[in-house]
Amino acid sequence: MAVKKSDILSIGVLSERTGIAISAIRYYERECLIHPARNAGGQRRFLRSDIRRLSFIRLAQQFGLTLPQIREELARLPNHRTPTARDWQRISGGFRDHLTKQIESLTKMRDRLDGSIGCGCLSLDKCRLYNKQDGAASLGAGPRFLLGNSPSDINAAANQEPEDAG
Repeated sequence: MAVKKSDILSIGVLSERTGIAISAIRYYERECLIHPARNAGGQRRFLRSDIRRLSFIRLAQQFGLTLPQIREELARLPNHRTPTARDWQRISGGFRDHLTKQIESLTKMRDRLDGSIGCGCLSLDKCRLYNKQDGAASLGAGPRFLLGNSPSDINAAANQEPEDAG
């Protein structure tokens, strides 16, 4: 199928249409998220369908997906095309699952925000109560309780058998 001249866009026009900075479009190209052609003068030329592809990238980022996750989704589409309605149905199901996990995580974080964060500072009264002797350190680095662990996880980690090194 021949591409009509009206379906070919410069990077400036694509930037205007999507609201995405030219530098970001170039970055997405370097990250292999979009695949422009080059004209005889070496200038990037995009298909009108790249408007939808860039809109998808922007939306996926707003959902909290990383560029590698977005690249993985887009790589499932043949010939670097934009998502169809059927593709979007499959992809949006994955987004829904991702959002559900994010909502659960943020809800836990909100509910635990006024308690111990499990960072090992032992400066708050609750930290001394819930994170005695910095037991949360056995669960990993960072604010363990805000990241999803609970004080009961410390006991579970302490009771685990060490893995056999031999």
